[in-house]
Amino acid sequence: MSEMELQSAAILSGNPLFLSLILLSTLVIWLKLAKRSNLKLPPSPPKLPIIGNIHQLGKLPHRSLRDFSTKYGPILLLHMGYNPTLVVSSADVVREIVKNHDIVFSNRPITTAVDILFYGCRDMVFAPNGEYWRQVRKMSAVELFSHRREPTYQSVRDKEVELLIDRIRGAGLKQEPVNLTAMLMFVMSNIVSRCVLSHKSEEEEDGVSKFGQMARKLVMIFGSFCFGDLFPYLRWLDFLTGYIRSLKGLSSEYDAFFDEVIQEHKALENGEEVSCKKDFVSIIMQLQKDGMFEDLTQDNIKAILLDMFSGGTDTTTTTSEWMMAELLKHPNAMKKVQQEVRNVVGNKSKVEPEDVLKMEYLRCVVKETLRLHPPVVLLPRKTSATVKLGGYDIPSDTAILINTWAIQRDPEWWEEPDEFIPERFEKSSIDLQGQDFHYIPFGFGRRGCPGMSFGVSSVEYVTANLLYWFDWELPAGETAENLDMDEHNGLAVTKKNPLHVIPISHLSS
Repeated sequence: MSEMELQSAAILSGNPLFLSLILLSTLVIWLKLAKRSNLKLPPSPPKLPIIGNIHQLGKLPHRSLRDFSTKYGPILLLHMGYNPTLVVSSADVVREIVKNHDIVFSNRPITTAVDILFYGCRDMVFAPNGEYWRQVRKMSAVELFSHRREPTYQSVRDKEVELLIDRIRGAGLKQEPVNLTAMLMFVMSNIVSRCVLSHKSEEEEDGVSKFGQMARKLVMIFGSFCFGDLFPYLRWLDFLTGYIRSLKGLSSEYDAFFDEVIQEHKALENGEEVSCKKDFVSIIMQLQKDGMFEDLTQDNIKAILLDMFSGGTDTTTTTSEWMMAELLKHPNAMKKVQQEVRNVVGNKSKVEPEDVLKMEYLRCVVKETLRLHPPVVLLPRKTSATVKLGGYDIPSDTAILINTWAIQRDPEWWEEPDEFIPERFEKSSIDLQGQDFHYIPFGFGRRGCPGMSFGVSSVEYVTANLLYWFDWELPAGETAENLDMDEHNGLAVTKKNPLHVIPISHLSS
């Protein structure tokens, strides 16, 4: 148990009020289950009273849920305290959802963390399906992530990657291991923060940018235990454990930062100097001024910015980190992709975006990394009506977890599913769009990720430069065979321990 959970247990020990609330919760659950007795519900693993199946998830729920699906089937019903939760681990079931029930499955569960951090779900990721969500989604697809914005974003990548290469080259002179995880977090957070806010991370804490630290805090707090989400009548315990205080503290940190950024943009617009910023804030504010989104309040804008900032930083860092780790663990793949990168670029002084488009094997490496390590391993949805799925009755307001990790390692669809084999994509038509339902690293249907191209372009460009400019060796005592690949669960599943490697300069600048 975590320190927070141990403190909670101590507080609850011998508390008669707690026992009374437990009995009341049990009664409510029994009444709710009685109403469903006439429904044909999916199979469920054995559960304990009150807590249900919570204790069976372990530290890596995506793996535990894959084991459950192997035993009980591709659709199963877990009882997470008060909440029934449907787990889907089948590409065929995902296909049925998209083809027949996409609208019913278009909402997301609203947790305590989501409600506090995202301004009551005024963002795009967690906003309920409806007119507001459709407008924000359209704005993101047409204005923020359109192809015409790409040259601006690429110029940011160019500058930040050049600085990254210089930093690594300087560290490599000592022939000592560098914390590549921290360096990737720094460059990705700078790319995102400059594209979204025109801000650059100048401060560093332990080699990680301030923005990167904030993004990582957000991811970690999403993985923390919340009593109120599982037992609504015990919500008060989240105040005693300090969970609510932590959420509000992080929310205030983001809120003050975004307020400052928005005020800076307004000052530039109102002053004599004409702003030439083309970041997300400027685009959104201009759309608001043009009357396209008159109802967009400052809190709405901040919620949307938090989507872009948090979603774009940690997921791209995690993908790049896993990709470098997999290549180090598979030297033949590393050699093959480096040869391609260096053959395409030649002796030029920099890697051009046009060069990256010609790197077909690099694209296979990216796809295979996203297959084994999807940015979000458990995609959350929530039903808005009662629906028939896979022959079972799924009640309205049921939380859904799509186990992307399990689907993308399903032996029915993939040969040697747990092995890193980029060649499987060399003659494959499978893309990243979520149309092949056994490969959905960025989601599927109307809730698919609109920032996919932005994120993938950043990952490809950063990695191409790392492979072009440097050879990479593991520290003394480490080998490809024993390279640590342990996972840590959060909103994204990251490497448990940072990746430390030795860079050896391949070409002089």
